[in-house]
Amino acid sequence: MRRAVVALAPALLLALACVLVAGCGPLSQTHHNPGNSHEVSTGEPSARSNAAIVIAGGKVSPPSGWLEMAKGQPVSITVTSDVADEVHVHGYDLKAELRPGEPVTLRFTADLTGVFQVEAHRSKLVLTQVAVR
Repeated sequence: MRRAVVALAPALLLALACVLVAGCGPLSQTHHNPGNSHEVSTGEPSARSNAAIVIAGGKVSPPSGWLEMAKGQPVSITVTSDVADEVHVHGYDLKAELRPGEPVTLRFTADLTGVFQVEAHRSKLVLTQVAVR
């Protein structure tokens, strides 16, 4: 019995991977379907409602994580980049142009529940995710 389970394990993993890939929409759908993304931040959650993020040399600092907050809480995300880009809060459809070395702050009320990706569009970097409960 154990050999049969071990022999089936690779097939089950392949089947699961196919289901997961088939179930995901294109990354562009994150603009219309919050939380539908191929990229997931795995850093520790933060109890804060604000974040200061720096993009330098194609890297995000602090490493991409997520902000966890209650519905109705104010959110403030400040991004400073070493290159021109556009920062976007998916689901809330907030956008701001990034100019090298100039901080940009996006402020909004977390009035939608779900998980919303914040990314730099041109560099396709996930900056953080906002989890609203």
